[in-house]
Amino acid sequence: MEVLNKIAVDNLRHYLQIPSVHPNVDYNECVELLQTIGKDLSLPVEVIFVKPKKPVVIITWKGQRPELKSILLNSHMDVVPVFEEEWKYKPFSAEIVDGKIYARGSQDMKSIGIQYLEAIRRLKLEGHTFKRTIYVCFVPDEEIGGKDGMNLFVQTEFFKKMKVGASLDESVATEKNEFRVFYGEKNCWQFTIHCKGPTGHGSLLLERTAGEKVTHLLNKAYAYRSAQKKIMSGDPTNIFGNIASINCTKIRGGVQDNVIPQEIAISFDCRIPSSYSQKDFEEMLIQWCREAGGDCDIEYHQKEEPVLDTPIDESNIFWNAFKRAAEKLKIQFDTHICCATSDSRYLRKVGVSAFGFSPINNTPILMHSHNEYIGLDTFLNGIEIYREIISELATAE
Repeated sequence: MEVLNKIAVDNLRHYLQIPSVHPNVDYNECVELLQTIGKDLSLPVEVIFVKPKKPVVIITWKGQRPELKSILLNSHMDVVPVFEEEWKYKPFSAEIVDGKIYARGSQDMKSIGIQYLEAIRRLKLEGHTFKRTIYVCFVPDEEIGGKDGMNLFVQTEFFKKMKVGASLDESVATEKNEFRVFYGEKNCWQFTIHCKGPTGHGSLLLERTAGEKVTHLLNKAYAYRSAQKKIMSGDPTNIFGNIASINCTKIRGGVQDNVIPQEIAISFDCRIPSSYSQKDFEEMLIQWCREAGGDCDIEYHQKEEPVLDTPIDESNIFWNAFKRAAEKLKIQFDTHICCATSDSRYLRKVGVSAFGFSPINNTPILMHSHNEYIGLDTFLNGIEIYREIISELATAE
């Protein structure tokens, strides 16, 4: 076991030391490392380019009955930018300090990709075979929306031939003893409202200026936000909130200090649960614009359609398999709608039972934060957790 643990930690550190960081990610080193690990596992590795410089790496463990629905273990190779001066240790050095590996991607989500592979290594060494084929998938560009990653991959003939029935992807760490499982996600809407009005000298008190319209819209947005927070705070189990979120993210406008701007643009990020009527939400935005005084045009940058949540009841054989694994492991988990978005939404859109799960507990959520880390014990324990989950999913009936 000591030898296997060393291999796992070495592979994780090597992976974390590859700066596959936005913008302009170069995935070549990631692909080369994954090809090396796949060869070491005696498993075939295929690289599919959904667009130039956008590789998807697939490592396949063929099942005894490949006609059955397969299992997809998904993770992404890219990581978000870093502000190196804010880190205690170099973000791509993967230093081990006091039993923790510090690196960008240690939680989100390179550790999980390696845990999949190291769990498979142990299962193979023990002589296990399964009836369902298992695919380990590494995709690009999840951190910038996945449009040139999983979104395109699920449309390929290669993916369709995989016949995926269920997938695992990321969740988040939890400071509690139990784990979090995501079975659905909010839909992401990102848009800019262009507010126009009369321009003139800064000393004039003109009517229906762009600034007045912006004030009205911000007041409306933040009143709605406060009401949604109140709903969430009234339910202590609603950690991520089956509520809609709205936040102003950018404000742009004006030419100089003494000129009333002809246009001010305000941008918003909204996350809307599948339980909400998106038609009603859009009508609300349009009404706000009318009330502001008109000449307020909404430009959508992202406007996701509702995607059905993964069933988490007895009708879903893969959910039953996940629960069996948890019972065997004696681990506790709670289920949530994810407040953000992951590649699981593209999988759910094509009918895959997608679950977000990260075996990281008793740990603060540090994804996208400075000094992101994962404990060595947590990482190695996660491999054992995945061994059981993979075994149950691959034999689900």
